[in-house]
Amino acid sequence: MASEEELFASVDALLNEEPHLPPPAERARLRKAAGITQARLATALKTTPQSVKNWENGRSEPKSPRLDAYQRLLNGWAAKYPAPGAAPTASVAAAAPAASVSEPAASTTADAPQAPAVPAAAPARRPAAPRAAAASRRPAPKKAAQPAADLRFPHGPLAVLNGDGCAYGTGGIVLDCPAATVVELVEWTLRESGLGAPKLNRYGKDSDPLIVLTAAAAVKLGLPERLEGHEQRRSLRLPEDHPVVQQVAKAKWRLTQRGFGPWARIYRKVQGRERQCVQLAILSWDALDPRSWPGVTEMEPADVARVLGVYATRVITPRGSTAVSGLELMTALRPPTRAVRDEATGNWVSAYNTGSLGTEPMDPAPPEATAEHPVVVDSGWTGGFLNEEAYQWVRPVDLLTDEECTLPFAVGLDLNTAFLAAAARLVVGLSAPDHFHAPKFNPKIPGSWLVDLSHVEVDPRLPSPFTPDGTRPTGPAWYQTHTVAYAQELGYNVEPIEAYLRRETGAYLDPWHDRLKTAYVDTLADLGVTRDLDDRAFLAAMERHRDVDPGLAAVLSAIKATVKGGIGKLRERPQGKHYKEGERWPALQRPTWRPDIRAAVISKARVNMHRKMRNMATMTGLYPLAVLSDCVVYPSPGNSPLDFLPYAASGKPQPGGFRLGPTPGLAKLEGVQSMLWAVDVMEQGYNPARHIKGGDAVLDEGE
Repeated sequence: MASEEELFASVDALLNEEPHLPPPAERARLRKAAGITQARLATALKTTPQSVKNWENGRSEPKSPRLDAYQRLLNGWAAKYPAPGAAPTASVAAAAPAASVSEPAASTTADAPQAPAVPAAAPARRPAAPRAAAASRRPAPKKAAQPAADLRFPHGPLAVLNGDGCAYGTGGIVLDCPAATVVELVEWTLRESGLGAPKLNRYGKDSDPLIVLTAAAAVKLGLPERLEGHEQRRSLRLPEDHPVVQQVAKAKWRLTQRGFGPWARIYRKVQGRERQCVQLAILSWDALDPRSWPGVTEMEPADVARVLGVYATRVITPRGSTAVSGLELMTALRPPTRAVRDEATGNWVSAYNTGSLGTEPMDPAPPEATAEHPVVVDSGWTGGFLNEEAYQWVRPVDLLTDEECTLPFAVGLDLNTAFLAAAARLVVGLSAPDHFHAPKFNPKIPGSWLVDLSHVEVDPRLPSPFTPDGTRPTGPAWYQTHTVAYAQELGYNVEPIEAYLRRETGAYLDPWHDRLKTAYVDTLADLGVTRDLDDRAFLAAMERHRDVDPGLAAVLSAIKATVKGGIGKLRERPQGKHYKEGERWPALQRPTWRPDIRAAVISKARVNMHRKMRNMATMTGLYPLAVLSDCVVYPSPGNSPLDFLPYAASGKPQPGGFRLGPTPGLAKLEGVQSMLWAVDVMEQGYNPARHIKGGDAVLDEGE
C-alpha cells in the first residue's frame, strides 16, 4: 500500500502539472465567439498570428508562461460563450439560483433531433501556483504527413531549429527534433524529418534539406554562439580540431571545402541513387546577410521559416549567400548532364545536356579574364580587358542649364531588377572562344570585339554608352557584342580589329530569368503592388509595401540580391590573404565561372539604360543629372516622377522612355532631393544617384 508521502507527492505533481487546453477546434470557436481576430489575440499574448493559427489547428502548443495566460483567457471565454448543449461551467452554475438545481431536466424523445456532439468547454480553474521554474512544454511530434505536392518531402524544404528541440517548418508545421549533436541532427533530418524539395529540371537533382539553427540551437549542439576572428565573418570557419568537426569526421560524414562555417554542408558519397546531404545555416554566425535579408535574423523561428520557405518555393532552397543561391539556381535549371541510353550496352549513361555549360570549367579569352587569371599571367597578355561595368556617371556642372538649376527637385528613378530584365532572351556563348583577326561584325554572335568607337558622337549631356564612367572612348578597346551593336544602331560604321567569338550559342539564362521574374512579380503582388495599378496608385503602393509584410519585403530584397549576386558570381575574384597572382582559385573550377556572360548582361543593361535616356531627351528635352548602376536622377518641377515622365494625351505612358510599373525593367521612384542639394553634391565630385540610392553601385562579385 502506498505511503502518505507517496500519495502527497502524486497529488503535488498533479497540482503543479501544466494546464490542459481544450481541443484546438474549441479554441478557435471561443475566439470567434468573442469576436477576436488571430492577429489581435497574438498581440495580446505577445506572439505571432501564425503561432495562434498553429494552436488552433493542433500543429503546436503554447509554452509557459504564455500557456497559463492562454488558458486563463479560454476559461473566461468558456464561461461567457458555452458550447451549444454543453454543461455550464462552475462559474456560471454558481451564479444560477439554487432552486434551479432541483428542476427536472428536459427529456428527449426518440423523435426529437439529437444535437451534434461538440467538445465541452474546459472547466474554469485557478491559476497554477507559482513555482521556481516552469517546465518546458514541447509541441507533440507530428505523426502524419500533411498532403504535399511531393510525397517524399511532406514537410517542405527546410526547418528552423530552436534550442527547445522544436523545428519550425513551412506552412506552420512544427516538428519534434530530439537531436543533441550535429551528427544526430543530420541523421534525423535525412531519416525522419521529411524535409527536402523536388528538382527544378527533369535532369537535375532534388534540393537537399536545409536546417537553420538559432543561437540557442547552435549552443545546444555544441557549437559556439558566435564565430569570432579578424577575418570577414563570411570567411570564418571552425578549426579542424573543434569537437563538433571531429564528431562529424568520426561518424564518417564529410564537410565541403568551405568547412564548418555559417553555411555548412554535411554529406556522404552518393550510394546508389540516394543523396545524403544536409545544408546547415547558423543565424548567429551571420548566415543571413542583413543587406539581403533585412530584419530576418531578429524574427521568431516560425517567421524565419516562413520567409525562407517562400524564397525556397519561389526561387530555390538557400544553399549559401544570395549570390551562391543565384549561381546554384542557374545550374539547377540548366543541369550540365542528362541520362541517355548507350545503344551498344543498353545502359543509361551521362551525356551533355544541350543548352547547358557542361561539366568542365572553361578558360575565358584573355581580354575577358581578370589581370590575375592564369591565362593572362602565363601568356603575358597586354592587350587590354573588357570593361563592361554598370554606370557611375555625373553630368559636369557646367553643362547644367539655368532652367534646370531653377527646378526645385532631383528625382531618382530605379529600374526594377534591370540586370534581370537584360538576361531575358540573351544569347551567350556555350563553347570555348575562337580568335579572329579583322572579322566582319555580326550582332548575333556573342563575344568580345576590339574596335575603335571614339568617333561615335553622343550628346555631352548624356553619358557615353561605351564606358562605365560615361566618358568618350579615346581609341580602340574591347567591347561585348551588345555595346558594339548599339554603335551600329546609332548609325555608325564599326570595323573590328580582332575578336574572340563563340561558335555554339544559346539563351542559357532564360529559365533563370523566367523563374526570378515570376518570383519578383508575385512577391510584389503579395505586398499590394500589382500590374493593374495605374502610375499614381503604383507609386503609393511602393511607398508602403515594406510595411505591409516585413517578411515578404525581406523575400523581395533577397530576390533582388539573388539577381545581382548571381550575375556577379560569374566572375568571382580570388579571396583570402594567402592567394598569389597566377594561381588558380577555387571559383575557376566551376563551369559557371563565365566572365563573358556577366559582361553580356551588364552590357545589355547599360545599353538599355542609355536607349531610354536618349528617348527621354527626345520626348521631353530632359537630361539626367547622374546615373549609378540602374538608378538615374532627373531634375524635376515636382517631387514625383509623374511631374516629368512623358504621357500621351490619353494618359498612357509614352513608349521608349522610362515607364513606371512592377515588372523587371520598368521604373520606380527611388528618392527625392532638392535640386540645390544635387548641384552641391555634383560640385564636390560626388554622384547624386549614390546618395539617393544608398550606395548600391555595382554588381557584387559574390561571396
